[in-house]
Amino acid sequence: MFSSDLAIDLGTANTCVYALGKGIVVNEPSIVAINRGTGRVEAVGREAKEMLGRTPGNITAIQPMKDGVIADFETTERMLAYFIEKAHNRTMWVRPRIIIGVPAEITQVEKRAVKDSAYRAKASEVYLIEEAMAAAIGAGMPITEPSGNMIVDIGGGTTDIAVISLAGIVYSNAVRVAGNEMDEAIIQHIRKTYNLLIGERTAEAIKIKVGSASPLDEQLVMEIKGRHLIEGVPKTITITDEEIREALAETVNVIIDTVRLALERTPPELSSDLVDRGLVLTGGGSLLMNLDKRLSEETGLPAVVAEDPLSSVVLGAGKMLSDFGLLRKISID
Repeated sequence: MFSSDLAIDLGTANTCVYALGKGIVVNEPSIVAINRGTGRVEAVGREAKEMLGRTPGNITAIQPMKDGVIADFETTERMLAYFIEKAHNRTMWVRPRIIIGVPAEITQVEKRAVKDSAYRAKASEVYLIEEAMAAAIGAGMPITEPSGNMIVDIGGGTTDIAVISLAGIVYSNAVRVAGNEMDEAIIQHIRKTYNLLIGERTAEAIKIKVGSASPLDEQLVMEIKGRHLIEGVPKTITITDEEIREALAETVNVIIDTVRLALERTPPELSSDLVDRGLVLTGGGSLLMNLDKRLSEETGLPAVVAEDPLSSVVLGAGKMLSDFGLLRKISID
């Protein structure tokens, strides 16, 4: 049976597309480069990310998703259409059913915007499911059992936390603090401490290479280049994991406090399940070094990072493509 159905994780940082029977067919940055003069799309995804901060005046690289929701409607639609076409090897006549993961605290207007974008990008039916629920399914958690499962999904724009039992969400919360906030904190720290201006891509590289949530076994250092604000010339400095950890402390604390709040609001019967099962971390932000260890220390519960944290949401949504019964139970209107 030839099926064109797709599951999409429309993320602030990356968009993943899962095709039934094929697995993940697209995994690219959520960025679109547009020529201002002609209004034409110059590049989407990886090619557009290469252009971030490097475009000539007439081309702008736009990130149409902000904090997990659509900030630029028209650009999102173009991006979706491009990724859907790419998933179907450029065939234009296909009208797929699409499942899209959205953050927990999304408003009706934002839901409408996501659905409309997908319909305009040639979808025949659109289902929305909460990202935390999709991430839990993708991470292989037994969500249909009558026991508590806690998932912490740290993406680019939002951190989604949910306690799930019997295929339903008992408690969920989303804070708009995640990977992008960490990058921003690093940019501000380097600017304040060294009068050096760095771009988003450099900040992300620093976070991946030397960023951590609690002290590491051995010190890490990294050389970075940027523009000196006073002298106005390019300059190279060396930074350590310790100072980056301090720069990230505030963002990490917000995530930890949100997890604590979730634990306080969890019904006691389910809390006892969490003592044995612990928390499962997914999303790109969960790859921050020692974040699982720090969460364990702060909550007293075991914390593990899912097997494939970057793709958990789209893999979970992908499983729904072949299980419409479960999809009907968990999709949101």
